[in-house]
Amino acid sequence: MKASKYPVLFSDDWLFVIDKPAGVLSHPNLDKKMESGGGGKGRSAFEGPYDFAERRFETPAGPLKLIHRLDKDTSGILVAAREGKAAENCRKIFEEGKVEKTYLALVLGRPFPLKGTWRDDILERKRDRGIRATAGSGRGVPAVLRYCVRKTFTRDALSLVEIQLITGRTHQIRVQFSSRRSPLAGDEVYGNFQENRKLRKSIGLYRLFLHAHKLAFAHPATGKHLELVSPLPPELDSSLTAAK
Repeated sequence: MKASKYPVLFSDDWLFVIDKPAGVLSHPNLDKKMESGGGGKGRSAFEGPYDFAERRFETPAGPLKLIHRLDKDTSGILVAAREGKAAENCRKIFEEGKVEKTYLALVLGRPFPLKGTWRDDILERKRDRGIRATAGSGRGVPAVLRYCVRKTFTRDALSLVEIQLITGRTHQIRVQFSSRRSPLAGDEVYGNFQENRKLRKSIGLYRLFLHAHKLAFAHPATGKHLELVSPLPPELDSSLTAAK
């Protein structure tokens, strides 16, 4: 009996952490859920029915509470906790921002300066096909990230960026980079559609290049420092190798 069909990065008596592929939902879409409270449309990160009120999967291996979420198009580390005090503590750690979240993204152009901190306000608007967010100032919810350009690719005018996500807003990374004219490669919502088509041919990139690479936090039961790492998936690594 498995709790998830995807690779397990870490598991103990309290936590269950997987490496979520792109194209997989953190949980079933709320708008598409079945009346029974489970199921839903699209592949979900964990097996079994999902309780939206409790944010809990009833997996064949036992209940798991979802601690945080990743966008469907984002790959990488996704944390769940087994029921009990550890789940409550873990959610509190994430909600209070006591987690180091590191993402890797490939963006168009050169963010300037090559490293820094961005502070914006994110405003969410619901649309027929989901939520669309915009970055501005003086409205919405605060959004903060730190970034550093790790490598640049002259021929393809691309930059590999490491991002420390301080807050966790809807589509935050995608919106903040797009608002500064350095949209993420492969982003079909906030990106440059013409350049995305070129990248499919030049470096074989057919998805959003955004990966939840590392999480570090105090274990919710033992208090020990826990660092989780997910390497770039093969399709992103291959596109990065092809970039010049």
